[in-house]
Amino acid sequence: MAITGVGAVTPSGSTAPDLWQSVLHGRSGVTLLPAELTAGLSVRVGGLVGRYTEATGLPAPVARRLSPVQRWAIAAADEALADAGVDRRIGSLPWDPHRLCIIVATGSGPVDTVLQAASGFRDRGPRQVSPALVVFGTADATAGILSQRCGARGATQAVVAACASGAVGIGEGMRRIRHGYADAVLVVGMDDCMNPVHLAANANLRSLATGYADDPASASRPFDRSRSGFVMSQGAGAVLLEAENSARRRGARPQAVASGFGDTSDAHHPTAPHPDGNGAAAAIRACLADAGVSSDQVDHVNTHGTGTLLGDRAEIAALGHALGERAHSIPLTATKSSTGHLLGASGVIETIIAVMTLRDQQLPPTINLNDAEFGDWDFVRDLPRRHATQTVLSNSFGFGGHNAALLLTTA
Repeated sequence: MAITGVGAVTPSGSTAPDLWQSVLHGRSGVTLLPAELTAGLSVRVGGLVGRYTEATGLPAPVARRLSPVQRWAIAAADEALADAGVDRRIGSLPWDPHRLCIIVATGSGPVDTVLQAASGFRDRGPRQVSPALVVFGTADATAGILSQRCGARGATQAVVAACASGAVGIGEGMRRIRHGYADAVLVVGMDDCMNPVHLAANANLRSLATGYADDPASASRPFDRSRSGFVMSQGAGAVLLEAENSARRRGARPQAVASGFGDTSDAHHPTAPHPDGNGAAAAIRACLADAGVSSDQVDHVNTHGTGTLLGDRAEIAALGHALGERAHSIPLTATKSSTGHLLGASGVIETIIAVMTLRDQQLPPTINLNDAEFGDWDFVRDLPRRHATQTVLSNSFGFGGHNAALLLTTA
């Protein structure tokens, strides 16, 4: 089905076009974090959202209760609908409202709302906990707000699959359209774990890159021998999936096609991927089969590429298993080297990047890859590469053994 609109609010750009230009030209969105976030930790860097265009028209009682990540998600959703030429005002939708679904993909939801409530309870007692916590502090709350915002009456829900959430959300949206439950699905990925508690948890797990205070832009180093962990970022992204006959009927021009999806589980470990990459490889194979595409037809891979020792090795193993002998000659990119890791939002953000890759026929580079552990693979490094590209494979994996793969093709 068609992708007719995209939107983003990220450390690498406050709109989807800004994000693409930043990633395409190898500019890093990673910066030094404020001391109050990292006190007592060896972690010093991360990706923070800067200035962006705030969504307008939210009812005041709702607006004042939203967390920043929810505001970013709504802004990204507004951008995606506008990009698709859709008037989001109630009564103006180009589809039957019962045929528009909304899926919010997130690893953790609006966690700052929960942390603030816990702090109030601890310091001032139970009467200080707002009842709004159970309304606006849940993973699915943003989906409900978006449905009310544009009058969408189709299924509205959250999808949670750790760092594979965004890709799974898009895959579930594809299935809703394919099976006839919807004409369009708005998929919004969002996450913000840039708080002292989550930074401490990940630091104690030794999953985050440490140091780099003097050069934050060099901290995210997927597939480099010196990598020491991922760099956490915050933000949101949105894509509008639409049945191709619906897009044609209203004169919308698809930007790309979401052609294939596959997801599996490792059933192996709470955090570590299976070292042989079999589960991830199975997701890739399922994705290609779903699209009716052979491994010989994959032109480019936007890897999950977080910069963890085990994760990068497992992904390379998976690509070798799934794509066969040709795998080493397919150009690979790890765009988290520029954006950092947006956790549950990353699959949506990287789908947007894949859409732009297909549109401009340019492969975005991997930065900070100075000493590749896998030197016989074709990594796009430092500068964009012009390349005839009809298909982009986008991988997303997550704690708990979640594996998801999407195939995007030219419209």
